[in-house]
Amino acid sequence: MIATRYFPMNRWHERIATNPQICHGKPCIRGTRIMVSVILDNLAEGLTADEVVREYPPLALEDVRAALSHAAVFAGG
Repeated sequence: MIATRYFPMNRWHERIATNPQICHGKPCIRGTRIMVSVILDNLAEGLTADEVVREYPPLALEDVRAALSHAAVFAGG
């Protein structure tokens, strides 16, 4: 059921970190060097969230949802 897997949009900061020493300060999934932009690029190319997770084994579906939430917040949504 989708409701049990829902990642609240206001909790993206629990999964995304910005550190000037990692990936030039670009937002990354916490504990990895996978940038939010990489996740968004993959989604824009047509990959599903499940496919992104398969391509990047350190990721969980919640990380992909957090990346989307992060993008929505910074896009003014």
